[in-house]
Amino acid sequence: MDEPAIREVVTGPRGGGGLASDRLAVEEPLEIRVDGVALAVLLRTPGDDRALVAGFLLSEGLIDGADDLAAIEPCLEPSARERPEQRAGSEDGRAAASDSNRFNVRLQPGCADLGERLEAARRRFSSGASCGLCGKASIESLARLVQPRAGFSQVAPEFLASAAERARGHQRLFDLTGGTHAAVLFGPGPERAVVASAEDVGRHNAVDKIAGRLLLEDRLPDGRSVLWLSGRVSFEMVQKALLLGVGAVVAVGAPTSLAVELARANRLTLHAFLEGGRYNLYAGDGLVQNSSN
Repeated sequence: MDEPAIREVVTGPRGGGGLASDRLAVEEPLEIRVDGVALAVLLRTPGDDRALVAGFLLSEGLIDGADDLAAIEPCLEPSARERPEQRAGSEDGRAAASDSNRFNVRLQPGCADLGERLEAARRRFSSGASCGLCGKASIESLARLVQPRAGFSQVAPEFLASAAERARGHQRLFDLTGGTHAAVLFGPGPERAVVASAEDVGRHNAVDKIAGRLLLEDRLPDGRSVLWLSGRVSFEMVQKALLLGVGAVVAVGAPTSLAVELARANRLTLHAFLEGGRYNLYAGDGLVQNSSN
């Protein structure tokens, strides 16, 4: 199977059977450089790499919008640069993903507090944080990056009852490998149309791929949109949802205590343990511990 996100391997016998073939979700490192200086290394599923880089910078508070970006370019080997098809692929980051695990970001001069943000980010990542801010002190540090919502968004019970089934149709890699997480962005209005979706071995990366894609297309969501997550909700996932600009997060898995604290402090509606029409509401108007429909 010639696809950068999937790899076929031979597995040993099970239950007395012979050798078999299995499909695995690919996991490879992606180094992000800013103006030539290494910033962070992500473990991700190749594909949509340019969007992942842009979304990572946005959801970590390093940029405010697409205007802060001068270029996002794959760092290819000299031999790869000579191939015309790779030059074409580097335009959107998809074809280049199989040829480069390193991207360089050039930022526009004059970005607000750029030096301070980059220095703080480098300290975080060099100290071993794998994904974003962590610790209770980080809630206060987010105050200058996000504004609390004016009020909690309302999410209709009818949507909650159908969200998982609708999101399931956007998990092709999971169907093939069983090894990826998914994030699906539902738009405003009663129809809650799917705006974007992404899959990755990393939960954070799936959200960043959505954020980056919409950032580069100049169509970031507003506070009426809902972000659906296939796994648990950590502090970092709420952080990314806030910087993405959604009004609510709906998740299949459990939230952490710090995630709930951050969501409540910023009036981000948070539903978790979603299964069919049942869920727990952890942040929102009319808060109850156990709801069912």
